[in-house]
Amino acid sequence: MNTSAIAPSELPKAPGRRAAAPEPVTQRNRAYQGFRQQIIDARIRPGQFVSQRELMQLLEMPLAAVRELVPRLEAAGLIKAVPKRGLQIATVDMKLIRNAWQVRAMVEREAVVNFARVASAETLARLIADHEAILERALQPRPDEALEKDAQAVDWGLHDMMVDAIGNEILSEIYRVNSLHVRLIRYDADSMRPVQVVPAMREHLEFLRALADGDADGALDRMMAHIEQSKHRVLGGMLRVGQ
Repeated sequence: MNTSAIAPSELPKAPGRRAAAPEPVTQRNRAYQGFRQQIIDARIRPGQFVSQRELMQLLEMPLAAVRELVPRLEAAGLIKAVPKRGLQIATVDMKLIRNAWQVRAMVEREAVVNFARVASAETLARLIADHEAILERALQPRPDEALEKDAQAVDWGLHDMMVDAIGNEILSEIYRVNSLHVRLIRYDADSMRPVQVVPAMREHLEFLRALADGDADGALDRMMAHIEQSKHRVLGGMLRVGQ
């Protein structure tokens, strides 16, 4: 860890590199961001069939924007056109799980190595405090209703921050698309319930504390173990759902 590195306000931009440029605010991009939010909020289910007009209603966008959106979603593997049935949201199977977690591991390995160099002590302290607060809430006898959403924000916020800190727009976009696949998989496995929040937060805290202690190799090992454990939790959730 570099204690004199970038301040929190500068994250996720890496030193000496350009920050990811925001996409132009076009109707097509607004439609894409709306679709992404539908997945994040679990309003779209894996394998669900939707028509273009239903997407219009979900996204509150005109038909022209939805028609422009569809090829982008198809290219990302998030939907496919099924003759006489409409558009189908990506289905969850073992191949998708294997591919999605392989991409996660590849991208986040590089992200952790970089983050260990650029994350400031102040940033790590804030991240640790955020995770400890979520963990404390998850350990309550009756977790509050907002816990799941807040835990997801803290969980994915850390991963997104690390990837964006690399400063590679192409890599960030690949990771963002893959994260939508992961979220669809998690939706199918129902795997981010309070009982799952505790191990996820504890694994993140082990990783962050290793970074705070200057143990970059240990932090990398802990993050790779966390990614593998998250895959096992998803698989376990899918088995429970299938019973």
